[in-house]
Formats: sequence, structure tokens, C-alpha cells
Amino acid sequence: MEEKLQQVCREGTDEEKEILRLALQAIDKKRTAGSAYPSGFLGLSGEFVEEGIYQFRLPITPYMLNRGGFVHGGITATLADSTMGSLINKSMPKDSFAITVNMNVNYLQPGRGKELISQAKMVRMGQTLAVAECWITNEKGRQIATATGTFSLIYLSDKKA
Repeated sequence: MEEKLQQVCREGTDEEKEILRLALQAIDKKRTAGSAYPSGFLGLSGEFVEEGIYQFRLPITPYMLNRGGFVHGGITATLADSTMGSLINKSMPKDSFAITVNMNVNYLQPGRGKELISQAKMVRMGQTLAVAECWITNEKGRQIATATGTFSLIYLSDKKA
């Protein structure tokens, strides 16, 4: 494996080198922040932009594109899931987390532009389930997708041995 990595570093295209850079970024984010690999690979870093609204801004890279040159639907879904999940996880106690149990994505137009902007807000947070909604636009404000998600709330202190 080390030899193949060195070969790509020496002889690879700019796109191949970018993929390696993103993989290293994902490993670093996992090690330093405990992020999931997909979030690290995409370079997700979010923030609350107003009360109850969590946002990610994601530059569109060649890695994200399908054969037609648009953002792959799976990347769009991952972005929506990550935005809603991050919102919910930031609303939970320290020794707990949320996992997706259902998600519905409506793709409204092809993902294109320079970046995707996803925002999520809580619809309801109960004791065992939370529901959130998300909308994704590009930098020009064109709506790319909407999503809703239901998340199971896991409390580690309640975990039975």
C-alpha cells in the first residue's frame, strides 16, 4: 500500500492527489475531533448561524461529482444527514448521540455551483426520537434539495452491560 501511495504522490493527476489529501483530512478529523470519516472526507465544519439553525458550507470538489458533472445524490443525502445529525447531537447531553433511523430527501435540481450550503432545524426532540428538517442551496441561493430525518437518541449512561 505504501508503494501505491508514493506512486500516486509522484505520478498521479491533480484529482488523484486531491482524493489522497481528502482521505488524510478524514483520518486527521477522526483522530482529533472524533468525526465520522465521511464528514472528515467532505471537510464538514458547522456552526449555528442563528438560534436553532445549524449550517454547513461545503465547497464542491471533483470528488463529489457524478458522471454528468453534478453533485452526486449520495453526497447531497450525506450532507443533509450530517447537518441534521450534528444539530441533534449538539442538542444532547455529552454521553449520548443520535443515529438516523429514517430520512427522506427531495432532489429539486442538480447540485452545481461553487458550494453547497445546508441548514437544519429541529422539528421535535422527544425522549427517544428527534425529527429535523434540512434544506440545501448553492451559493446563488438555488434550492438543490430538502430533507427530513428521524433520529434515535442513544444515552450511553442507560446502556446495559
